[in-house]
Amino acid sequence: MKKISIYDIYTQYNLINKNVVLFGWVRNRRHSKCGISFIDIYDGSCLRTIQGVITNNILNYESEILKLTNGCSIRIEGMVIWSMNGNQKYEIKINKIQVIGWVDCPGNYPIASKKHTCEYLRSIPHLRSRTNLFSAITRIRNGMFYAIHTFLNNFHYYWIPTPIITGLNSEGAGEMFRVSMLSINNKNNFLQKGINVFKDDFFGKETFLTVSGQLTAEAYACAMTKVYTFGPTFRAENSNTTRHLAEFWMLEIEGAFLNLQDIIQLSTDIIKYIIQYILQYHILDIEFFYNQGDRNIFYRLEQFINTKIIQIEYSDAIDILLTAKINFKHAVSFGADLFLEHEKYLVDKYFCAPVFITNYPKHLKAFYMRMNHDNNTVAAMDFLVPNIGEVIGGSEREERQALLKNRILEAGLDIKNYDWYLDLRRYGSVPHAGFGLGFERLLSYITGVRNVRDLIPFPRTVNHALC
Repeated sequence: MKKISIYDIYTQYNLINKNVVLFGWVRNRRHSKCGISFIDIYDGSCLRTIQGVITNNILNYESEILKLTNGCSIRIEGMVIWSMNGNQKYEIKINKIQVIGWVDCPGNYPIASKKHTCEYLRSIPHLRSRTNLFSAITRIRNGMFYAIHTFLNNFHYYWIPTPIITGLNSEGAGEMFRVSMLSINNKNNFLQKGINVFKDDFFGKETFLTVSGQLTAEAYACAMTKVYTFGPTFRAENSNTTRHLAEFWMLEIEGAFLNLQDIIQLSTDIIKYIIQYILQYHILDIEFFYNQGDRNIFYRLEQFINTKIIQIEYSDAIDILLTAKINFKHAVSFGADLFLEHEKYLVDKYFCAPVFITNYPKHLKAFYMRMNHDNNTVAAMDFLVPNIGEVIGGSEREERQALLKNRILEAGLDIKNYDWYLDLRRYGSVPHAGFGLGFERLLSYITGVRNVRDLIPFPRTVNHALC
């Protein structure tokens, strides 16, 4: 007999009246007085469950079938038939069932009931994938991964596995996790200036978990032309908010001979492709979020695909905010950074649409961004979407050796650590540009789920690292 999934049943119409084998878990079960039991089975292959119908002439009916509870894993053999129940299309007439795994103490099963808060489910991340919400998020997340790799492969971008352990701070910031094999007894020595305690460490120097794979991706872009890196990145910010994770995923694309407008177009194209893919292949999961209360989800996604994205300069954004009749918590002035409240006003209130903001003052951005002719701004862009804020940040990279060296020094970074990065400008330098896309934030925009802790399987946040 053919081993199949529930997804197979709903997509392969030639399975009617065929005997099949199906593995899964019990979502619900009902027993009638006339000796017939109905078992709702899920296997994670799609949002749907399938009902199995079994009669009491099965040998293990009384010893096992009547004792089944939510969460038990089972193997069934039976025939796929049209369902008489108007709420479903198919069901399986079971002729054999085997219990693979029982649920110990069914009354204590953490997700025995049908409804739980997301806050409660965060306390059991190892089990929350068994709920409809988190299985839907997982399938959409997987679909986004596939869409990204497919899109970039179609345009001949090469995937580069950039290092997770690094001796560099790509952003010029201090919130990084240190990687060390030194004894904790030496922790006070870390803070003593002039003492190189790291010479005895594993790598012979101070190392961290990366905040970005961009700089090393640039090395390959300056040889392979079009590359990307896609993996986990880490920030040690003490931010206990719904928008921040200590470990999250970033797509970072780098391309030689690209400029700011090129990467704006590329980032627009790739997000539209991802959304189109999800709407085509994960429509049931999107419908789930619609039925859960996000009545705007289809309009939001289709509008993004069909609407030209707005693009404004940083100076224009400041002018708009200065004329807004709102008392912002953070003051607005030219040269000041944009905070979340400013970003949300622009996309949620003023434009009511996604927006690219370009050409920021240089002191607001990282050292590697290319200086504009005015010597005050850099060729950078941030992409903001409604309800989320920034999803993408990118720029032209400074390819002029002297200017880059000055920017590294201005940022207070050790020039010795970036000598290899300057080599890319010494030996056949080329204009190039790139951007980073926050994967969980884009997933938040697509699904409407606002807390990023619910958008990654095992969230790492301040005081939280379960599993």
